[in-house]
Amino acid sequence: MPTHEVTNQPPPLAGHDVADDPALLTELRAFGAGWAEPELRDLGRRAGSGEVIEMARAVHEHPPVLRTHDRYGHRVDEVEFHPYWHALMTVAVGHGLHAAAWRTPRPGAHAARTAKFFVWSQAEPGHLCPISMTYAAIPALRHRQDLADRFEPLLASKEYDPALRDPQTKRGLIAGMSMTEKQGGSDVRANTTTARPEADGSYRIVGHKWFTSAPMSDLFLILAQAPGGLSCFLVPRVLPGGERNPIRLQRLKDKLGNRSNASAEVEYEDVHGWLVGDEGRGVRTIMDMVSATRLDAMTGSAAGMRWGAVQAVHHALHRRAFGSLLTDQPLMRNVLADLVIESEAATLLCMRLAAATDGAASGDDAEGAFRRIGLPVGKYWICKRAPLHAAEALECVGGNGYVEESHMPRLYREAPVNSIWEGSGNVAALDVLRAVATRPESVDAYFDEVQRAAGEDSRLDQAAEDLRKEMADTGDAAFRARRVAERMALVLQASLLVRFGNPAVTDAFCASRLERGHGGAFGTLAPGVDAPRVIAQAHVSR
Repeated sequence: MPTHEVTNQPPPLAGHDVADDPALLTELRAFGAGWAEPELRDLGRRAGSGEVIEMARAVHEHPPVLRTHDRYGHRVDEVEFHPYWHALMTVAVGHGLHAAAWRTPRPGAHAARTAKFFVWSQAEPGHLCPISMTYAAIPALRHRQDLADRFEPLLASKEYDPALRDPQTKRGLIAGMSMTEKQGGSDVRANTTTARPEADGSYRIVGHKWFTSAPMSDLFLILAQAPGGLSCFLVPRVLPGGERNPIRLQRLKDKLGNRSNASAEVEYEDVHGWLVGDEGRGVRTIMDMVSATRLDAMTGSAAGMRWGAVQAVHHALHRRAFGSLLTDQPLMRNVLADLVIESEAATLLCMRLAAATDGAASGDDAEGAFRRIGLPVGKYWICKRAPLHAAEALECVGGNGYVEESHMPRLYREAPVNSIWEGSGNVAALDVLRAVATRPESVDAYFDEVQRAAGEDSRLDQAAEDLRKEMADTGDAAFRARRVAERMALVLQASLLVRFGNPAVTDAFCASRLERGHGGAFGTLAPGVDAPRVIAQAHVSR
């Protein structure tokens, strides 16, 4: 029937290169990782393909299922995934998005890995939780060199092997994390899980974990109370020789988003584990893992912003209303430009902190100090902005954006998770204050970084000066922690935009975020912004 003819709808956004992102590529080259661009482009084309878009749809419509027992009543404690989950994992591991960067001798290895994580996150973010945990496990595991020597090569292997068997008989391993308990949450020092030493040097662990990330992993880093205090342990799902460790999966969490990924409540029924680091130093040990996952939480949020901005721009380039294309209407241009500005600023900050990881890994103390304070600053702000950004991008697509087939609801549900995981907003903001108090060299490193853009924009210079004064006032510091973290993030993002960003984006960012403050809603940029030039950064054509 003629009434069923479809008109004024955008074509599907498929078959494009997700890595065709000016901000991402600029910093990839600037931070010594330009050698990874061909692989990044290959991954970007795959992420934007119709085949992978269909995979992402399927793994969200068919989430993981817990199988506690087999047909005969034996405990199996396995999580069953859609086959496309394993296909996505195979790509991620094959491109080294997990722990491979730690064993890559080339400069810029972590920057290259973060760029690939950013691109592939736009394909489907849920399966990247175990990928991130595996990446983050290496710094913590190196507190026990014999265990690192034993498992690190397999954690960095580019072969995905999901089989349930003795980890040392597998082609590659995946790691998970098990920290929080129902009575403590982020307050892990309140944990009650216990670990008692055995004669052979191993420990027996008993307790309950409220959230265990990636329960199908081969190895877990967990916290438990040993005789010497809260300590970190490595727990295999299958013991050497093939016997299953008694790790009991009680249930999978029915989460708001991140539904393709499994998160479980777990009982440890006298499981075997190995101490990592010293007894009583568990928090300090596992924080090396948390720091690395915070980088990925930021990157995942920034990737969601980029994906949302591209979807909104694509829709507006093809949709007509009130007699003209949406992109030709001034207020819509204002909104779209603001979304692109936020996305580009987030991308630059993630890549800069990935470069700091490269520097710290090579022994650069200044880069390590900058990373120490930059990670909680970025984790707080980027992850806080993501839900607002997703909501606005969804609104740009209108009623169609509220329908599951657009995939925008999936973005909206996914957006809050990174602000909660690896330390909620308050935890991240207070960690900024902790860095200020205990690592004053990190504050110096932060301002040294900002100073690299000094004299290039008067608004940035003034904002940096005001921030110094605000941070010097330690009264009511905890009450003001969020404001301090926010201002630090904005000043740092502005300095990176001045150095690496598109001039139109930089000018609009400094005018809206530094000069007059941002009111929260997107689309409130001041007159004079070169909106079409900003929107062009989305690299979406009509």
